[in-house]
Order: sequence, then structure tokens, then C-alpha cells
Amino acid sequence: MIQTITKTEELADFCARAAQHAYVTVDTEFLRERTYYSNLCLVQLAFPGEDDENAVLVDPLADGLSLEPLYALFRDESTVKVFHAARQDLEIFYVDAGLIPTPLFDTQVAAMVCGFGEQAGYETLVKRIAKAQIDKSSRFTDWSRRPLSDAQKKYALADVTHLRKVYEFLARELEKTGRDKWVAEEMAVLTAPETYITRPEDAWQRIKTRNSGGKYLAIVRELARFREAYAQERNVPRSRVYKDDALVELAATKPGNIQDLGRSRLLLREARKGEIADGILKAVADGLATPAADQPQPDLSREKLQVNPAIADLLRVLLKGVADREGVASKLIATAADLDAIAAGRRDAPALSGWRRDVFGAEALRLCSGDIALRVNGSTIETVSL
Repeated sequence: MIQTITKTEELADFCARAAQHAYVTVDTEFLRERTYYSNLCLVQLAFPGEDDENAVLVDPLADGLSLEPLYALFRDESTVKVFHAARQDLEIFYVDAGLIPTPLFDTQVAAMVCGFGEQAGYETLVKRIAKAQIDKSSRFTDWSRRPLSDAQKKYALADVTHLRKVYEFLARELEKTGRDKWVAEEMAVLTAPETYITRPEDAWQRIKTRNSGGKYLAIVRELARFREAYAQERNVPRSRVYKDDALVELAATKPGNIQDLGRSRLLLREARKGEIADGILKAVADGLATPAADQPQPDLSREKLQVNPAIADLLRVLLKGVADREGVASKLIATAADLDAIAAGRRDAPALSGWRRDVFGAEALRLCSGDIALRVNGSTIETVSL
């Protein structure tokens, strides 16, 4: 029988028992299609046990239920909080309660370090490690509707029961290989509050444009700022205010009045009047009035890189060899941008710091300086000191 917690006292009792163990697995179900922020619909929890033992569903939509006992468990540093692909889950808790569970362990990151490929899915890990299958029939469902069906409950609970075996296996592998510190470094990004804060004034940086003119980008910045602030305040998706393609069109056409807005091809009907229309016109006017010194500048650092293509190709071969040798997903070690930056002489790429430097970065620098060469030995790539 799957237990669904609907009362604060029940949650407090479960969390108190969970706090006596080394770890607790956590997952969430939420909806976000019609809101800016995720609407938390279900929390799944489990501490060590077999099958559905010591595993519960928590219904945050239940009348009178407080999640404070759960948040107290999240603050308890004696119990590891285990998630898979944690970012969206953590954003929910940060927005709702201003906290990030600590200590944190993400099995997706750990799986990449342990050689399970890039962004290994939960089903894949369950199949390979726990030797189990997950019923996918309830994957696309409205988690806000009550009552939940038995199939929904079973599907949701499987996200934390199998996760126990996945975590225990990966934790042992990391300790055996000494790579637990690698995962700890990766957790630094997930546990940083900045990861979950979207500031309206910075929203323009996500907009893809072909025009890099200062005045044009100033308008883009103001339109993106208004849209982000409006969406956050009213908890509606950005796209419900106006989509990116409409924003780019508005920055190009520079509407000055309601009649101009009416000529837009891409603007939603609701955005041609009222508060959104007023906000658009003000944003365009503010962008046009921005002094040249205050206009945003595009990041052209990559375009200005003088990349030596031969060195970049050698670095790619080296990366492939290192990834195969270490059994680590290559993209976790270094991105294409990292390799280009190193080949251009930059020495501030992420691949040149932390555990990445130990595994790849130091060798990459030696390759660039001509201290080592590459050779093929059967199906492997090796380095040779010169």
C-alpha cells in the first residue's frame, strides 16, 4: 500500500525517521505550462529500504499541509539529499522556500563521471544498475488533478525507490575511483542561488539576434526586461506576454504608438492593448533614449578568437582519448567552446581548472606547447612525451 502524506504531523514523523539515515532520495512532479514558476504537485521521498518500504508520496496540494518538516530535513547536513537531474526540482524549492537541499547528490552528474554517457536518463540507470523496468504510462499526466490513480502513484514512487540502488552503486563507484570530489565540484553550480535567479535586466542575453547594433540591443534589453518582470509578477509564461520572435520584430520596427503595434505580424492579440501594449511602447522608447555609453554590447569574444584549427583538431582527438581512458563523458570534461578557447591561447577555460585540469587540461596545455604528441595504439589514443 502506497502511503500518501496529507498532514503536517505525518510529514514531520517521516522526515524525523529519514533524518536517522545517511541519505534520502527525492523527486517532484509539477506543472509549468500555464505559469512562470513551477506549480509543485507532488513530492516523492524514500530512505533506505526495499521496494516501497520507507517510501512515501507527499501531497503539497492537501489543505493545511506545511512543507516545513521537509525543509528542515533539507537543511539537515547529516543526511544526503539524492536527486536525479536536480536542477528543476531545486528551482522549485529555492523559489518556494529560499533554500537548496544540502548536502546534495545528483545521480545524473555522478553517472556521467562514472562512464554512463552524457546526461544519462533515469530509466537507463534503473535498467542498468537496479535491473528494473519503469512503467512509462503515467509520464504525461496532469499531476494537479485529484485523486491520483494507483498507476500515477506507482509511477511517481518508482522515481525514488529505484533511485536508492542507483545512488548506492554510484556512491560506491565514486569512492572506489576517488572521483567523489569531482561530483562535489559539479554540485557547486547546482547549490549556488544564482543558478535559480532570473533578473529582468539580464533577460536580454538569452535572446538570439543577428543585429549587434547598440541602439537595437538597447531596445531588445528593455523589451526583455519588461516581459520578464511582467511574467514574474503575474506568474505567467514569457510566451504568454510575447514570444522571442515577436520581441525581435518589435526591436526592429520600433513601434511608437498603438497603431504601430497593430501592424506587427507576430505580436499576440492580447499584447496589442492594455498593460502589455503600454509596457512595450515604454520599453521601445526607453531603448531608443538609452545613451550610447549605456547601450549593451554583444559578447564577441568567441568571434574574435584566433583559433588555430590544427590545434583545435588535436585537442579534440586528445579529449576523445582522455574520455575513453577515464570512462567519463567528453562533454563533461570540455566543451567545443573550451577547446576553441584553448587553441586560441586563452587560459581561463573551465577545462583548465579543478578536476578537469587534472584529467585533461594539463595535458591539453602540454600538447599546445609541443611537450607531448599523440599516437594511435590499436583503438586507443595515447600521449608521448617529446
